[in-house]
Amino acid sequence: MTMLCICVAGGLGAVVRFLLDTHINSRFSFPVPVGTLVINVLGSLLLGFVTAAALNHLGFSHNLEGPLGTGFCGGFTTFSTASVETVRTASSRGVHVGVLHCLGMALAGVLAAVLGLYLGSLA
Repeated sequence: MTMLCICVAGGLGAVVRFLLDTHINSRFSFPVPVGTLVINVLGSLLLGFVTAAALNHLGFSHNLEGPLGTGFCGGFTTFSTASVETVRTASSRGVHVGVLHCLGMALAGVLAAVLGLYLGSLA
């Protein structure tokens, strides 16, 4: 049953990612792909929160950790799209822009995960 919940949550995360990415990219024009950046940072924040809540709070159901963390966050975030978008950005805007975009996304994701861990430990 847990595996089925993880699969369903992963599918839901992928659908939410697609809808949010489409919404962001249709509304705003940036020189770098901001939709994927926002999604990966939000996913890192949420995964940090879920992880801390599962580790620190007896009231948090460990049955939710897999579906929310591995399932939803795994389906919601995307390393492969970020990688392709980084290469495309480097090709069209210059290597320096692609590298800054890649490093900025990685740093923002790590900081968001740290914030999520902190907030999850307070909840």
